[in-house]
Amino acid sequence: CKVARVQGSAPGETGRKPGEMIQFFLLVSRQGKCRLSKWYAPYMEKEKKKMIREVSQMCLTRPQKLCNFLEWREYKLVYKRYASLFFITCVDKTDNELITLEIIHQFVEVLDRYFGNVCELDLIFNFHKAYYILDELLIAGEQQETSKKAVLKLITEQDAVCEEGTDKDMQ
Repeated sequence: CKVARVQGSAPGETGRKPGEMIQFFLLVSRQGKCRLSKWYAPYMEKEKKKMIREVSQMCLTRPQKLCNFLEWREYKLVYKRYASLFFITCVDKTDNELITLEIIHQFVEVLDRYFGNVCELDLIFNFHKAYYILDELLIAGEQQETSKKAVLKLITEQDAVCEEGTDKDMQ
């Protein structure tokens, strides 16, 4: 699925080499609890749990003054801490870390606008919304939408449709 078009590239080309994508996206609390996990590559359930534990430990114990990029296995981890949550992505070694940080920041900004200063409890009780927002930003590990306004508009429309369905069910 080729969604992102690089300026100057031919239609149907993303400008990325095969294999360049986000492998997984994690939200982990300071206590090490995984609050959201989105996998864009196939892994066995046992392997996922092991990877979450390993990656979380690496990012949580890393001093704050060090950079937010780590080499891990044959990939790179790009992470950012916002309040009590760590937003962690695993990308191919050839991916641009700064673009990945920007994707993380965009996700946080959309969450902030939607929830009004998002906190960990918002994500615990409205995890389905967090997944929906992430799905609007990323498809198959590649950025789909860059406009925060467009994502928020889609989420608002979905909320309206859900609200209509709830109102009809009560009548």
